[in-house]
Order: sequence, then C-alpha cells, then structure tokens
Amino acid sequence: MGLKVTNVTKSFLDKRAVDNISFSIESPGVFGLLGTNGAGKTTTIRMMLGIIKKDSGEITWNGKEVTRKNVNFGYLPEERGIYPKSKIMDQLVYFGKLKGMKKEEAIEKVKYWAKKLEVEQYLEMPAEKLSKGNQQKVQFIIAVMHNPELIILDEPFSGLDPVNAKILKDVILELVKQGKYIVMSSHQMTQIEEFCTEVVILNKGVTVLKGNLKEIKNSYPCNKLEISTKENIDDYIENEGLTVNFSKNNEYIIDINREEKANTLLKTLIQNNIKIMKYELKRPSLQDIFIEKVGE
Repeated sequence: MGLKVTNVTKSFLDKRAVDNISFSIESPGVFGLLGTNGAGKTTTIRMMLGIIKKDSGEITWNGKEVTRKNVNFGYLPEERGIYPKSKIMDQLVYFGKLKGMKKEEAIEKVKYWAKKLEVEQYLEMPAEKLSKGNQQKVQFIIAVMHNPELIILDEPFSGLDPVNAKILKDVILELVKQGKYIVMSSHQMTQIEEFCTEVVILNKGVTVLKGNLKEIKNSYPCNKLEISTKENIDDYIENEGLTVNFSKNNEYIIDINREEKANTLLKTLIQNNIKIMKYELKRPSLQDIFIEKVGE
C-alpha cells in the first residue's frame, strides 16, 4: 500500500510551489526526493505529513487520506529544531511524550538510540554545547525514537563528518531492513545513489524525471571511461582525440560520446604493451542526470 501522491498542487499567493506532481512509494525502502533550492521539495514534504494543506490532488497512506492523526511519521527537518538551553535527555523525553510515549519508555529509547548514534556522553548537556553534527544526530533520534511507519529525512547528512555519516548510514540501512518507508531529500547525490531505488526530480514545482534509478541510468549511453595504468598514457589519449576529465597518478576519467572510441583506445594500449589496472565504461551518474534536467 504505502504512500501515494496523486496530482498534488500547492500555491502561495500567485506563486505555484508544487504543480500537479504524482509519485508513489509502494514497498519499504528509501525513496529519493530531489530538486534544486526552491524546487518544491519541502512544500511537498509538509503536505505529505499534513503540516500544510494542499490546494488540490490526493495524498494517501495505506489507502487513507493523510492526516497528522492517522500517520505515525518521523520527520527530520533541514532546519535545527532543538532547544539550545535545554538538556538533551530532557528534550528528547519531552518529544517522545509528544508522540504518545510514556516517560519510562521514552528514557529507554533515548538511551538505546544515543548509544547507537554515539551521543551518550552528551545527554546531560544543553544542546548549544554540541557540535552541528551531534545536534543533527539528536534530531535524528527525535525522528525515529517512537518507531514511526513513515520517516522523512530532509538533508540527513548535513554537518556530519565521514565517521558520523557512516554511523548514520548504517542506522538508515538497519531501518530499511526493519521494513520502514523512508523519504530522503538531499543535495548529496552520492548518498541518494547509495540508498534509493526510486527517485523523483522536481524543478520549479514540476516533475522532470521519476522512476527506478537503475532503469533511468541504464537508459543513458556510457559517457565516461575510467582507466588506470602503470604508466602515463596522455599521448595515446590525445592521439585518439579524447578529452580527459580528470587525471592523477596515471588514473584517468575520460569523456566519451561513443563506446567505440574507448574500445579503440584499449586496443591501442594493449598493442603498445601498456599494463592496464582498471578499465570501466560508466553511464552518467545521478549528479550528471540531475544537472542535465535542472541545470539551466
């Protein structure tokens, strides 16, 4: 059943923020909601959660119209939403109680998630003493501690260093294994590619691309060659009329418009006894596709 958004529109005064968009999330997993700043992502999220009213269309969860009463959701907003002067434990318990949890249950869940996200040592500290990344992890706890069915993550990796990003990544993957429905909005395309099977890209409130990410990428021809060799091959690349996008320590990313060009280069290198460590033709990344669709 899952979440279904059908022909949804929203305007603010004379500005159309979301224009007749439709998509569905029919099975547990991570769904990517993408777009530039001002594309309508946050407005869409707030309508999905019943925080603001849509002008037209339908949003349902398991076949029923979405309201804040009939959907048990968790929301990690992009903006900070914790109280700077209050102790972390106190406000996490407070937010848990707002979601219908008893105090003892909330304390137990806070301790569980604090250990998992490695913020146990900060529970008795005011939020203002925490780094941006640790505040982000605290907000994530608020979003998931009450065991929601639907989880909305808006820029979940904002402010996280690589170590903490790995911690959060593992937690999200665990939630997927538990059968959670997760909507992720992010500007970090590598994160979206890693997590999401289905995506929708918005531009100025309009859907410009949606569907299965793997199928979308497979619909594009290969446009890059990644090759690594034991020695410099600049002259060979130049002779084939190819353009180097990136090179370092005999590792190259080469732009191609036809696979035959890459194969001709490979044949030439083999004929000249160049030792090849890696040779991989690659289709456009999600970032390439995103820029193509909304770059203007």
